[in-house]
Amino acid sequence: MCKLPVFMTSLALLTAVAANTVTANDAAIQVAPWGKLPNGQEVFRYTMVNENGMSVTITNFGARIVNLVVPDKNGAMADVVLGFDHFEDYTKENPYFGAVVGRYGNRICNGQFTLEGKTYNVSKNEKGTTCLHGGNIGFDKKIWSVEPITTENLKHEKINHDEIIGFRLSLISPDGEEGFPGTLHTVIYYIMPKKQNVLAILYGATTDKQTVLNLTQHSYFNLKGAGNGDILDQEVTLFADQFTPVNASLIPTGELRDVTGTPFDFRQATTVGARIDENYDQLVLGGGYDHNWVLNTRVDEKFRHAATVRDPASGRIMDVFTTEPGVQFYAGNFLDGTLVGKGGKKYVKRGGFCFETQHFPDSPNHPNFPSTELKPGEEFKSATVFFFHTDEKK
Repeated sequence: MCKLPVFMTSLALLTAVAANTVTANDAAIQVAPWGKLPNGQEVFRYTMVNENGMSVTITNFGARIVNLVVPDKNGAMADVVLGFDHFEDYTKENPYFGAVVGRYGNRICNGQFTLEGKTYNVSKNEKGTTCLHGGNIGFDKKIWSVEPITTENLKHEKINHDEIIGFRLSLISPDGEEGFPGTLHTVIYYIMPKKQNVLAILYGATTDKQTVLNLTQHSYFNLKGAGNGDILDQEVTLFADQFTPVNASLIPTGELRDVTGTPFDFRQATTVGARIDENYDQLVLGGGYDHNWVLNTRVDEKFRHAATVRDPASGRIMDVFTTEPGVQFYAGNFLDGTLVGKGGKKYVKRGGFCFETQHFPDSPNHPNFPSTELKPGEEFKSATVFFFHTDEKK
């Protein structure tokens, strides 16, 4: 089993970094204008590059990851996240490429939940019956405030790792937005060490009224490179003994089903395409994999090892670690070749996969699921780490 990179072994250190960062002019950070919304709000691209040549570009529109460039086993670089070359394409209909989704990532049945005896009705933006990824104008369509961060003021801290670069993003969602209660203050950090091919995402939030919250990152990955065919031959390991089955609306039934003997058993590395078209009820309902896995954990672990993906051709490997209890593995079933992405390449069916680290879908309506409630005076904290490495050079 892959071990968590030294840089990321302590959530306490990560939150200390996040709480003590300052704005700085770092040579490894680039900021460039990228366009404007019809209301005149400016959109920018923010790029950070480490000493290995790994680079991550985000935008303030939806806190999206728009480029993530990593080497293969021979050192050749490729952008491994799906998206577009031009900002305007992100404002058109697209499947949340690269976005932070919220307030509630994934689905809420009938757009309804109850808190403290009061029923709330939120936007039903999926087929008129389900709230998906926060509603009609979720966090993916908002302009976030962005500033670079540095560790120069942390020399007095006992942090035994390489210096970091990154960005701090913030957003205020007013009480009642999309039907959700409470004014929510959200902060996200995209952090990368200068000497390791790691991207860490930290989430924090507070509210002035009891609410529900489920933040996640919705990047589509293809370790061959964005637009370079499908991901069916890429090998996935999921560190989960159970998953949450869904009904025809892709809403969890409340069951926690053992993966043993099912096409959902990825406890040993298995190609995405090995069983994806089997006549199994959950694969039929989802059109393939589009489900939440219940991650295993040990009491001595702050981070769960959620997943590993390996692309045999390039030798690229991505490990995912998270503090979240679940991960939605989506195999790009609804991509169909109509979206033209970076470099004019079409995104074919199953041309990318998502690992959305999260609390479970529809948790507010399932008391047996981990709670997504956030109360005044509490602070939501979460972290997810993407660790990129490769097979030995051949």
